[in-house]
Parts: sequence; C-alpha cells; structure tokens
Amino acid sequence: MVIGFTKHPVIVQSIFVSAFILAIASCKSNSQERGPRQATVQGDTIQVEKKSPLSDKIKTGPTVITQYRQPLLTAGTVKAIPTQFAEIAPPFAGRVTRSYLKLGMKCTPETPLFEISSPDFIGAQKIFFQEKTQLEQAKKALQRQKDLVAHGVGTQKDLEEAETAYEVEKKEYENAVIGIKLFKTDPDKLVLGQPLVVRAPISGEIIENKVVLGQFIKNDAASVATIAELSKIWIVGQVKEKDIRYIHALDDCEIDIAALPEKRIKGNIYHVEQMVDEETRSLKVLVEADNKDHTLKPGMYVTIHFNEVPVSAILIPSKSLLQMNDASFVFVQAGEGKYVKRKVETAGSKGDSVVIKTGLNGGETIVSEGGFYLLGNQ
Repeated sequence: MVIGFTKHPVIVQSIFVSAFILAIASCKSNSQERGPRQATVQGDTIQVEKKSPLSDKIKTGPTVITQYRQPLLTAGTVKAIPTQFAEIAPPFAGRVTRSYLKLGMKCTPETPLFEISSPDFIGAQKIFFQEKTQLEQAKKALQRQKDLVAHGVGTQKDLEEAETAYEVEKKEYENAVIGIKLFKTDPDKLVLGQPLVVRAPISGEIIENKVVLGQFIKNDAASVATIAELSKIWIVGQVKEKDIRYIHALDDCEIDIAALPEKRIKGNIYHVEQMVDEETRSLKVLVEADNKDHTLKPGMYVTIHFNEVPVSAILIPSKSLLQMNDASFVFVQAGEGKYVKRKVETAGSKGDSVVIKTGLNGGETIVSEGGFYLLGNQ
C-alpha cells in the first residue's frame, strides 16, 4: 500500500505537464491562424488598420445631387373622347328604306347615314306646311288692312288685330322650322311625305353598324350605329391617394401597349378628378394622346407612366446600400481608413442606383463597393 501511494503523485504530475504543453501549442496555433488585426470597432465607427488587406477590398466615391423624376405608373383603359363619339338612334319610329352605312366610312356632320319612312316625321312635315300656309295668309291679311287704312276705309283696330295675328303665326312658323332643322332637313327643300334622312352629328368614322334594310326601328330603340373620331383618345387611369401629389394637369406621360411592346406613345394629363373613391382610395386621371394611326383602340388596356417634374435628389450605387435588422444604411468615410455606419431612407430606384430620401448630404464620401467586408469586423 505504501509503495502504490508514492507512485500516484508522479503520474498526476506527468498528466498536468502534458496538458500544459498541449495548451501552449494550441494557443500558438490559434495565434498563427488569426494573423494581425485588420480593423478596430467602436460603436458604429470602424477604423481599418494601415496596410490591411481590407483596404484593397473597399472602394469609395462622393455623393452627388442630381435631377431625378419620381417614377409612377398605373394601368389604364382607352376611351373615345365623349365629344368625338356618337351613338346614332333615329328620333322617330319608322322603317329603314335606304342605308348608306359602311364600316370604316368617313363622314362629316352633313353625311347621310340612312333613311326611314316615319309617320311621326310625316306628321311634323304636315305641321310645318300648315304653319307656313297660315303665315302666308296672316301676311296677306295684314297687308290688306294696311292698304285699307292707307285709303281711309280701314280701322286702326282691324289693323292692330291683323298685326297681332301675323306675329303669332310668325312665331308658330319659326318653331316649326326649328323642329324640321333638328333632323338636319332643309325646310326650303322639304317635300311632304319624304323619308327622314338621318345624318351624322359629328365628323368621324363608322365603327359600328347594326342597320338592316327594311327593319322597323322603334323610337325607344338602342343605337343602331356608332361614329367615333379616334385621331385623339383618352386613357382613363386610377392613381392612389398617396401619389396624388405627383400628378398635375398638363404633365407629360408615356403609354406602353401590351400588344405592341416595342412602341411607346406620348400623352398629357387632360384632367384630374377632384373626388377620391372611398373604396379604392384612388382618383381618376384622364390622359389625352394623339392616335392618328389608330394604334390605340377603345377598350384596350395600357400602362401609363407618369413623369413627375424633376427634383434634386442624391443617387448612390445600389452596391453601397446595406441591410440589417430591417434598416438600410451606408458607410460614410470620416477620415483615412475610418468609416461610420449611417442609417438612410430610400425613395425608389433608378437603374443601378438608389434614390436617398434622408440620411446623406451632397459631397460626402461613402463606401461604394465592399461595405459588407466592414460588417465582418463588427
């Protein structure tokens, strides 16, 4: 027992010595792997050591204030301008006796479209001719009373009554003339019993024709033909309430057509509605565009790119912007090898650049590339 007790401390001592040697070797190895320190960190400031390999990985550049347009786009629908669009429906019920209509036909406000035989129109003709006859009789009666008074055989009372009757008949005749002219018919060329010639109310092109020769059209029937002048059109778009401040009347914009991706049409804001839709929190914007080649068709869907008035803004390379904990930031150079992390707020992008809303000033130098290497030292 005594011999075993004296050998035990020696064994323990050997174990401790071996462990100590291994610990020293391990520390030496770790020290060789780490190498010299490349940067020091103090809060949001990083100081890169001189002659550090990290310096070759970092590129810097100045911030520059430039002119920038806030991009804004929305879907739009092509519409014909209301004053250049007309749906044709006859004023009276009647049967179509003749049609001049052809799809694509050009017309003016005097172009005949079709003719109908209408009892109502014939009734209006009768009233016109009756009033015309009564006016002529009243005119003759007035002239006769004037002659009698001039020869001393007429009375002033009869003359005044004749004058009054003439003025009444004259007014009735004028109303009848207006009634005939409403149908684009010349009263001086009117023949009793002639059919009603329906004429185009505007200049344009026939884009719809439902007229069938011999058909009977009721006086409350829907339109049977449509005329549109499409050399200019409207595009109706919706703009969100938060973007209203970017929209102004007469601002220029551009229209993209899904069916023609290689073509872009220019337009101008014609009108901005004053009422916001409470359900969609948006308002309607009308854009007017030239359409001489009829590229845009009513009902077509397009994309409207609104161009805001240029404003001064700071644009930085997208590689400069870093993200951490849902925050955006950049590294600003504060001296030789010294960089400070600073939060910024963005306001969109333009190509390979990011628009900075707040956080930077013009003329400051930032890390334009390699900022993520600095993050590895934090």
